[in-house]
Amino acid sequence: MAQIIQAVRGMNDILPPESFLWQYAERLIRTVIQSYGYQEIRVPVVEKTELFKRSIGEVTDIVEKEMYTFLDRNQETLTLRPELTAGTVRAGIEHGLLYNQIQRLWYMGPCFRHERPQKGRYRQFYQVGAEAFGLEGPDIDAEIISLTASLLEKLGIRQLAKLQINSIGTTDCRKEYRKLLVNYLKAHKSELDEDSVHRMVKNPMRVLDSKNPEMKHIIANAPKLLDHLDEISVKHFEKLQEYLNHAGIQFEVNPCLVRGLDYYTRTVFEWVTDHLGAQGTLCAGGRYDNLVEQLGGKATPALGFAMGMERVILLMQEENAGRIPERLHAYVITDSEGAFVAGLKLANYLRGKIPSIRVTMHCGGGNLKAQFKKADKSGAGYAIIIGEHELKTHSVSLKNLREELPQQTLYQDELAEYLKLKTKK
Repeated sequence: MAQIIQAVRGMNDILPPESFLWQYAERLIRTVIQSYGYQEIRVPVVEKTELFKRSIGEVTDIVEKEMYTFLDRNQETLTLRPELTAGTVRAGIEHGLLYNQIQRLWYMGPCFRHERPQKGRYRQFYQVGAEAFGLEGPDIDAEIISLTASLLEKLGIRQLAKLQINSIGTTDCRKEYRKLLVNYLKAHKSELDEDSVHRMVKNPMRVLDSKNPEMKHIIANAPKLLDHLDEISVKHFEKLQEYLNHAGIQFEVNPCLVRGLDYYTRTVFEWVTDHLGAQGTLCAGGRYDNLVEQLGGKATPALGFAMGMERVILLMQEENAGRIPERLHAYVITDSEGAFVAGLKLANYLRGKIPSIRVTMHCGGGNLKAQFKKADKSGAGYAIIIGEHELKTHSVSLKNLREELPQQTLYQDELAEYLKLKTKK
């Protein structure tokens, strides 16, 4: 017997009925994002490795340890995308979408990182996100944060997450702050964990992002970047808070919320939850006014966010916010060859009259009792029965499989109108 081949570790199958929940969440997300006027962009899963080295940085964990990189047949170095912002910016530059223009774009799809798999973090994972280009004021920051709040609300999980915001200022003010932070960390080097010692040299602001509880007191007493912002950044941040208050979006200022990449500027934000263990970040975003220029385009203000779909689904399952309609609306049962042919025609008629309906035929034979068992097991709301009597009278019998109600006899058009009302969600 041949050995069973299993999925690659950290790359998970999404099976029914969970796949129905994914579809439900994706439909909600698409509706909300498009209601804000964002247009979908789809970029390749594979990009040139140089794109991520230049955008994310060569001295980051993602580039050094986590990217899936390979040589193709032309000996060109390619990488499975670890995130979608860089590809979106590359496409915007390449196709002339960004310079001197306002663009609101969104995306959804798989990304890849070679991390240690755990709950809510996988090697193939799915992100949904949006990017806005060409606007530099705090008004667009407030809009995109409002968009994330609307997404969580519509998904039924906003009550499980808290919004944290911060400002990391400009590249210039961070240079001065970096000196203060490094001096502070050096003075406490004996108390730092191994990861923080490594970051202190390469990317000291990432030390503030440490999840090690033993680092809490070091981080709490570190100098705060908020105290070293330039005047324009301070005003930008104050105005953002004002807009969020007007919008009724609760938030907390977290002075330790940072980004480790130089292209980030001013606003950064995260929706965090304590319902997912170590993987507490549900959605993260920020302003990156330097990235477009860093990737070869003209200087363009920009900001965006990304949300992890696996974590969204886990929270929806916890809250039962992912309650979706029955997987099937109707299951067609027949007792003869002629009835089966009539059932096929009826099912196609119903699909044409009611685009949202989900109806399936019983296939594989069996008596009526066995077919009813299959219908009930399918999760369908109704059984549509076509037997000898129904064939003669050009009618159908309709049985509610979820409630104790009398069986009905209906004609084709009556059935369509009845199910049309019942399938409206």
